[in-house]
Amino acid sequence: MFKAIVISKTDDKQQCVVRDANETELPEGDVTIKVDYSTVNYKDGLAITGKAPVVRKFPMVPGIDGAGTVTASSHA
Repeated sequence: MFKAIVISKTDDKQQCVVRDANETELPEGDVTIKVDYSTVNYKDGLAITGKAPVVRKFPMVPGIDGAGTVTASSHA
């Protein structure tokens, strides 16, 4: 479990909450990272506010800027 910003949508209303999430809620990827530091970048801000059509699939855990330790990788 980890703390995450989670953006969801019902009908025309978008909701953004900070809550406990787990790895099964994340999209498939090549690398798992234990994040030590993270930021909210411009596109994350747009996704969180809903002011621009950035989110393609709900629910979404925004955040692509992070630094930490790789704990698993399926990529050579």
